[in-house]
Amino acid sequence: MDSGKVVHRRKPGIPVIGLRASQKSHRHQEVNAKSLDLSRVIRLLEDPLTTNLKERHLFVLKKLLKKSQIGFLLKELTAIAKILNICAEKVTDHPEYVPILCEALIICRLPFLKEKTSDELHYAQDVTEFLSQMGCLMRVSDAEVRQLIFECVKSFYSSVAPKQMLNGLQPTSPGYRLQLLERSELAQTLLLSMATLENQPTIKLQLLHILQILSSCSDMNCSSILHARGAETVCLHMNDYDPTGQVLFRSSEILWNLLERGNKEVVTAQLGTLECVLSLKEAFFHLLNTGSGHSDLQLRNDLLVITTLIAESPGSQLIESSFAKQLVVFSTFPELKSHNPLIRNLKLSYSNEDLKMKKLLLNLLVVMSRDLAALQLYKEERVMLALLALMKPPVASSSERQSGSRHWSAAQKEELQLQALATLATIGPLMLEEYISCEGNTCLLLLLDWCVGPDSYFGQGHSFHATGGRGGKKAQTRHCIRVLRSVTSLGEESVNQDLCDQGIINQLLGILMQIDAGPDEDDVVTLEIKSDIQVILSTLCETDMHRKELFGSEGVEMAVHFLKKGSDKFYSGLGHNKLVLSTVDCVWSCIVGCYTTEDYFLVKEGVFLLLNLLSTSPRCVHGVVLATLLELCDNPNTLPYILTWRDGNGQTAPRLLLQLWREEEEELGVHRNQHGGIADPQRPILSLFQLDEPLLSFPANVPSAAVLEMSENLRSKIYSIFCKIGFQDLPGLLAKDYVTLTIIRRYLDFKVGEVWDEISRELSLEGVRPISPDQEALSTICKIAEDTARRIVEEQNSILEHHQKEDISEEKLTYTEMKSRWKQKEFMAKSWDDYVSRTSNYEALKEVKAQREKYAESSRPKPKHEDAAIRPAEHFIGHVVGVESTDAQGPAGVKVTLVRTPVRAPSQDKGEPATPNPDYFSTASSAD
Repeated sequence: MDSGKVVHRRKPGIPVIGLRASQKSHRHQEVNAKSLDLSRVIRLLEDPLTTNLKERHLFVLKKLLKKSQIGFLLKELTAIAKILNICAEKVTDHPEYVPILCEALIICRLPFLKEKTSDELHYAQDVTEFLSQMGCLMRVSDAEVRQLIFECVKSFYSSVAPKQMLNGLQPTSPGYRLQLLERSELAQTLLLSMATLENQPTIKLQLLHILQILSSCSDMNCSSILHARGAETVCLHMNDYDPTGQVLFRSSEILWNLLERGNKEVVTAQLGTLECVLSLKEAFFHLLNTGSGHSDLQLRNDLLVITTLIAESPGSQLIESSFAKQLVVFSTFPELKSHNPLIRNLKLSYSNEDLKMKKLLLNLLVVMSRDLAALQLYKEERVMLALLALMKPPVASSSERQSGSRHWSAAQKEELQLQALATLATIGPLMLEEYISCEGNTCLLLLLDWCVGPDSYFGQGHSFHATGGRGGKKAQTRHCIRVLRSVTSLGEESVNQDLCDQGIINQLLGILMQIDAGPDEDDVVTLEIKSDIQVILSTLCETDMHRKELFGSEGVEMAVHFLKKGSDKFYSGLGHNKLVLSTVDCVWSCIVGCYTTEDYFLVKEGVFLLLNLLSTSPRCVHGVVLATLLELCDNPNTLPYILTWRDGNGQTAPRLLLQLWREEEEELGVHRNQHGGIADPQRPILSLFQLDEPLLSFPANVPSAAVLEMSENLRSKIYSIFCKIGFQDLPGLLAKDYVTLTIIRRYLDFKVGEVWDEISRELSLEGVRPISPDQEALSTICKIAEDTARRIVEEQNSILEHHQKEDISEEKLTYTEMKSRWKQKEFMAKSWDDYVSRTSNYEALKEVKAQREKYAESSRPKPKHEDAAIRPAEHFIGHVVGVESTDAQGPAGVKVTLVRTPVRAPSQDKGEPATPNPDYFSTASSAD
């Protein structure tokens, strides 16, 4: 080693390692974080001694924001919110704080940071309050600050990529701020700030956009906005000056969101004020007169829908604001010519948007018809005449089609025709005078003739009211029948008589059978048409004997035809249940009461069909069927049909009625013993409902529970039918049926006793004591009812004993027959065994043969003399017939000769000639 060189050695125990740049910055930020205590910053801003040190404030705040460039920590948000609030208060006098607010809002667009997973839950309330304070920054009049608040809210709905994270820090989940935003007051605060934006139309438009975003994504935000009367506020500002034309669009979208996601009643109540209605009116007329683009027409129709929803609210000011009157005028255009200045220069493009507006106006007529004041407007503006003009068949407007003027297309006319019919079904009954003066019945019957006429028509079926009518006139038929049903259901005699004079009964019967014979008889629309026609016929014929005669045999054939369909499809969901009920109602209203139609109905076995329906239909149909049978029982020719009816199992009508009685009592909870007899003589027919109902005192004109119970179940009807057919000699009853029959026979007595018992209890409840004779009479009546029940119990026991004895005797007879059959089988088996032994064993066969010969020998009589043992000769007489022909014609030309001759016995000599005995010889001739 060279001694001139000096070697320097490092100490091995202390290595020197240089820090990287990232680690230096990380360590620098940690040092700054420690040096910047937020509480000290707040003290610096609020302390009276340092509150005017603006340069010091700005330096510290910039240093704080530089430290938080990657996002605010969740645990710091409370302090940050307080700092921003202090800065917002200082902005008024010191605009230098505006950049601080802007930079802080830019950082707020980034996700908040958490140190632990549990921080999200732990600091949730702090985040909610921070978001609420962010909305309060709208009080700062600087446009840049407000715009950054809006951008910050928008960033909540978009995923912002976080910057480089420090060790141990993680961004919050994407939906974390949105969930807490719903709980904050940010949406409500932003809405309230709209009043401060009168001089900033651009900022106001952006605010409406933010409110549109908030209301479209959250029900809680909508509720918060409505809590601050947001619907009213937005509506009142929708007509503010706006060169871009976007304020009205944004406002309507916000109102739509509030209606869809918020409380509809609250929205319509806020929009129903006079100021809001006038604002809507102004916006609607502005779009109606100046709007030409597709979006303008759509916005116009949206405002009309909102107006319709407001009209549904009972407290709306549509009529008071004259908006309703103007809308009614528009609804009659262009069908009626008017000199009203509102529509003098109005021109329709007959586009789909104009069609929607027309349909919305017709729908608005239905909604507003609930108000009597609106009906007066309809009369003044001749709404009925316009509706009848719209519902005319297409052929009626062929002349218009030939003209060169623009008009609705065929598909549009179909939609308007159906919409007019649907509107008339509601308005027609409310405006009968106008309906009659415009000859509405004639128009409807002409339309009905066209609906079932032979001319071809292909319906488009594009609208809601055209359901099921594509390719035909079924939709028009459906709505025309609906209008007739609604008009006739009022019972106005002049209207109904006018229809009958024009032959509606026979016309409807023909249409009904024609529709039923079609290929789609089980269609929903077809079933509705059938049931509606039957309802119309029932309404017309119910109280008029002459109309029942017009119903006649053709109507009876119709009713029998539909009764034969039965109730198999009652629960199909297509409408068969309505058809069954309307058919029975048609029998009750159109046939019962007229002896000619009743007798024809009986001949057509209508009673049998009703009983079949009663035995197979659900319980909800039994009431009307029993009532119809009861009315038919007034005809003496009905009883034999009832007594001779049998179902598929051989069950008779009385037995069916008794079964229904037992099922009804089981449904009512009437207490019965195991044999169906009376279990409690004090309450022989009392239902469980009456037992559970508290005892009340009713006025004299109000029926009590015992009386109401008779109309609410089937027992009174079944009792009345038995009173018609009798209680004796009823076919096909069993022991339990006779037990039930004893209760039915005394039903009226039990019901009278039940009513008197109610009277007694009501008197006790009211503290009224009858005089002694009345008290004695009342006690006697109640005692008689109980004694009657006890006698019925004894009678039921005797019936059961008698039938029990009969069952025992029948059982003995059955066992006797079984015993004889078993003996016969044993004898046959023994005979068979004997036969088999004889045919299979030769020795047994010989023995049997010997026994037979011995038995035959012993059975022969022994002769008394030996000569008698020789058998005498026996002669057998033979007959010989001879035929000779003569010249005579016919049977006289044939001569037949009969000769008897003895035949020699086998013991005689064969060679000895057989001389005929003259005693056995005779001749007969046919000529004699």
